Amino acid sequence: MIKYALVTGGSRGIGKAICVELAEMGYNILINYQSNLDEANKTLELIKSKGVEGELMKFDVSKQDEVDGVLGTWMETNKETKCIEVLVNNAGIRKDNLLMWMSNAEWNSVMDIAVDGFFNVTRLIVKDMLIKKYGRIISVVSLSGLKGLPGQTNYSASKAAVIGATKALSQEVGRRGITVNAVAPGFIKTDMTHDLNEKDFKALIPMARFGEAQEVADVVGWLASKKSSYVSGQVISVNGGLYS
Repeated sequence: MIKYALVTGGSRGIGKAICVELAEMGYNILINYQSNLDEANKTLELIKSKGVEGELMKFDVSKQDEVDGVLGTWMETNKETKCIEVLVNNAGIRKDNLLMWMSNAEWNSVMDIAVDGFFNVTRLIVKDMLIKKYGRIISVVSLSGLKGLPGQTNYSASKAAVIGATKALSQEVGRRGITVNAVAPGFIKTDMTHDLNEKDFKALIPMARFGEAQEVADVVGWLASKKSSYVSGQVISVNGGLYS
């Protein structure tokens, strides 16, 4: 079997760094993206420069018909030759607002991508992992899901839900050689935090800086490896000591 890793929201930022990290570990990479084809292709070029294969998968993780139609079809077509050994649920968006002013769309879009996305993609892939008795499922959550941040009731709720799902799923599938963990970044330099002034926040962070996407990818890579075989149901913070 040719082994693949799927990274949702893999075209930019933390997702891109994770794709490259897993490629360096020898995995062929499925790069999920929703709209930015140019960035997805740039990530694909980086993947192939590591000597592995890569494929683009365009679908909205929050829409079950798209997940089943694109990812499900790929799995069925390649079931005799290829398998997804690592799943990284990374897709997510921010729509910050105080709850009193938050629109239905701001609530629903954030929850749909993080929570429904986890369900739609993980449910499909975990079935095959259970048959093969091996798998690594890693979800990128957030400091917000552990601590809660003002103006992020929707984002905090969505990430907290995935943390709960991670802990529950790890107990369901552990006997079949599958680990399920989460990584909770703090302030990381990506497009998602470009509107935040690092100077305004770094005084709160013991390490006095924002993190780099690669520092998150390094932890994901370890969780995806066989070195983490006895670690499951855990949330590993990558936040420079900001919250523990």
